[in-house]
Amino acid sequence: MMLADSLICCGKTLPHKARSFADLPGANQADLLLAELSNAPCPFAPVPADRPLALYGAGNLGRLARNHLKRVGQDFVLAVDRNALQLATQPCWSGVTLLHPDDVPDKAKRSTRLAVGVVTSPYVPLEAALLDSGFPDVVSFYDLATSFRHLHPLSNGWFAAPLTSLERAKTAEVLARWDDPASRSHHLQFLAWRRLREEWTFAGAPVSTGDRFLIPEVATALHGQEFLLDAGAHHGSVVEAFLTQTKGAFRQIAAVEPDPGNQTVLKGKLRALLQHDARVAVYDCALADRDGEALFHEGIGYASQLSSTVGKTVTTRRLDSLGVSPTLIKLHLEGAELAALRGARQTLIDCRPIVAATVYHNDDGIWRTALWLMKTLPRYRFLFRLHSWCGTGAVIYAIPHERIGRT
Repeated sequence: MMLADSLICCGKTLPHKARSFADLPGANQADLLLAELSNAPCPFAPVPADRPLALYGAGNLGRLARNHLKRVGQDFVLAVDRNALQLATQPCWSGVTLLHPDDVPDKAKRSTRLAVGVVTSPYVPLEAALLDSGFPDVVSFYDLATSFRHLHPLSNGWFAAPLTSLERAKTAEVLARWDDPASRSHHLQFLAWRRLREEWTFAGAPVSTGDRFLIPEVATALHGQEFLLDAGAHHGSVVEAFLTQTKGAFRQIAAVEPDPGNQTVLKGKLRALLQHDARVAVYDCALADRDGEALFHEGIGYASQLSSTVGKTVTTRRLDSLGVSPTLIKLHLEGAELAALRGARQTLIDCRPIVAATVYHNDDGIWRTALWLMKTLPRYRFLFRLHSWCGTGAVIYAIPHERIGRT
């Protein structure tokens, strides 16, 4: 079967399946659903750029999508957004035809592959609406980006292979150890997209797009003497949300951001928020499991990461060697989270911080990162939450028992 044939049938997109569950799964039900996911064939695959491309969604992800494809020698001939009139004046869309879906000519619909750059709402109903409106070839942008991993490290479109018996056992162990049914639901929803590209939803466990890293269980545990270690600080949005949540009462903030462009914006944001506050420090290293140097792909916004796709090197540091004592650690490292945690093992044991770590950039998120945390940190509550769709926005939260219930 040709790669494109796995996505296009009789000239039209093979629609993704949706599956809804009325109840949150218990441990036994979660294990049965995992068995369904483990070895079933996936009809989808990474998408080639063998047709003219159009983009649906001109928001943050849409801007990243355009920059990404330009860097790999592609570009969109058309962008589609329901707010096209307002967005068309933005400099980032200069030179691109930006239209409301109702204004796209039928010929343009038929001649382009429409890449959906939206993960803040369910994919399946959006895909169905676009197909019904006359776009015959609709794909997820991240599935398209996966075809260019040799040129650009953006990794949100990975597909999980069938689970071996060991991987299934490890994943089942993690599912059984989550602290609440919502975590099992979101973990299964994550697995269903990564393994089968099916969109599962569970009543009572909605995807929350507005509280990533500071979910209620974390927010209620915070106090006025927090030391936030923000690794992968990007432009400082998490620091800003943290300051809002704590009303500016904190002990210290350490922001780790090795990308020079991101760091410039970050420092400007910190000056605006805190006016050269001596309690704030910025580190230009990358967290890892060893001190040294590593290749780093910079200049690609929040996708900048340790990667061999370019020859730039950065300093890598273990968190254990930084000499800090954080009470709250946020890790968003584009796939390097598990290595950073391993390099922070002693700090985690000694300081017992709250941990919030993304797990959607590679298959460490299936079970490895969660199980490492569960076996390393005794007397912790472990939660799994999805903060966006298409298998993205997945975060593991680890909260020490002694901080649960703080008001």
